[in-house]
Amino acid sequence: MVNEEIRDREVRVIGSEGDQLGVMPIARALQLADDAKLDLVKIVPNAKPPVCKLMDFDKHRFEQAKREKEMRKNQRIVTVKEVQLSATIEENDVLVKAKRAIKFLEDGDKVKVTIRFRGRQITHQEIGLAVMRDFVERTKDVSVVERRPSTEGRHMIMVLSPKAEKASRAERASKKAEEKKEAKE
Repeated sequence: MVNEEIRDREVRVIGSEGDQLGVMPIARALQLADDAKLDLVKIVPNAKPPVCKLMDFDKHRFEQAKREKEMRKNQRIVTVKEVQLSATIEENDVLVKAKRAIKFLEDGDKVKVTIRFRGRQITHQEIGLAVMRDFVERTKDVSVVERRPSTEGRHMIMVLSPKAEKASRAERASKKAEEKKEAKE
């Protein structure tokens, strides 16, 4: 709440430099803000009496929006990619799936590994568990098991996450460009 939107009778006022001006009626606080050509902004509404500060509200909003934009820019959105296996998967198929999972993990994404048991395969879950262990072994250089294999209905599910904090996207892109440049030479 700003200026005339504040409906409390008395407020505790803090100056623009952070100095305490004390508890005063709202009319006097608004007069102080007007004299200083600043806004009276309620910063702690639940206190008794509410705490208000003298500040340039538009500048404050601009700086806050700028900070939020910077935080969103630096934020990494982790997506979960899925790799599906079967209990009777062949060696080459496991290699292809592992290679794809390693690529996902290197890009900083989590990987959900799923085995769907068909028909009577559900009675031999140890086979599925062996496939999962083999898959973890193949991806152990770049991954950590975040969620151990567990059975949910006819599916066995495991989640892998990247091993260490990877470089930023820009750094990875520049590294790939350098590698391509070296390969051409």
